[in-house]
Amino acid sequence: MGKNAYKNNRGHLIADTSFIGMEPYIKGKVRDVYEAGDKLVFIATDRISAFDVVFRELIPNKGKVLNCISAFWFNKTSDIIGNHMLTTDVSQFPESFRPFREKLEGRSMLVARAEMLPVECVVRGYLEGSGYREYIAGGSIGGVKLPAGLKQCDRLAEPVFTPTTKENAGHDVGISFNTFSNMIGAELVVKIRDISLKLYNMASEYSFSRGIILADTKFEYGLIKGEPVIADELFTPDSSRFWDLNDYAPGRPQKSYDKQFLREYLDSTAWDKNPPPPAIPDDVVAKTGAKYLEAYEIITGSRLV
Repeated sequence: MGKNAYKNNRGHLIADTSFIGMEPYIKGKVRDVYEAGDKLVFIATDRISAFDVVFRELIPNKGKVLNCISAFWFNKTSDIIGNHMLTTDVSQFPESFRPFREKLEGRSMLVARAEMLPVECVVRGYLEGSGYREYIAGGSIGGVKLPAGLKQCDRLAEPVFTPTTKENAGHDVGISFNTFSNMIGAELVVKIRDISLKLYNMASEYSFSRGIILADTKFEYGLIKGEPVIADELFTPDSSRFWDLNDYAPGRPQKSYDKQFLREYLDSTAWDKNPPPPAIPDDVVAKTGAKYLEAYEIITGSRLV
């Protein structure tokens, strides 16, 4: 972000959470996680990553959009699977976090601890991104053979479940269903696959009714008392591709409400997708923030407070 843009927004943007005065339990690409007794506090910053690299620039409203849209979906999907969210009301957080209510409000949640599974569970309903590139190279995605002749952004006959590794550095790597089964057990993988497809189908139908195509998404699961729950985030513009239904046309990139706008800008540069990242121009920062905000408001039917 340029100096002037940062100066105008610095009172509203959060790059890190050092104001808490504790060492983070986990510092992710976007979220900082703190221990709170037998629970955790998740704080969504305004950092953004693309191609698994975190950028220096901050995206206006991004942390609040991620937190609030996740809370919306956690509530909406609780009849399908439980989740780790306990509350987003900072007044109910442990005492040590309450003095920072003004900064934490809207971008944080108190969650139950879960034993996180070492895999991201991707469900694809349309052919785009790394899935499209894999299809062009070999006619399949994650070992699932697809019909010949599909175009970019075509809808798939059935959504496909394609798990990947979770890499601390570098790019995530796709793994087979059998490899995933060997990691955590076949019975649990079947259960997670079926839940993932059910979640995707429900959210896809709902989003479609709001004028948005949910092209693909990724889930992170944890275990609480041995049972799988959804954790981290759910159907956010960071973890999903949202397209404008009215502008949808296969065979080309789609008008999106997610970080694809940023990815496409980066694809137009000479950057090799490895650190250090290039600077993001102010107009790209602003448009990315606007797309995140629009996604939240269309999907939830509410304005972001």
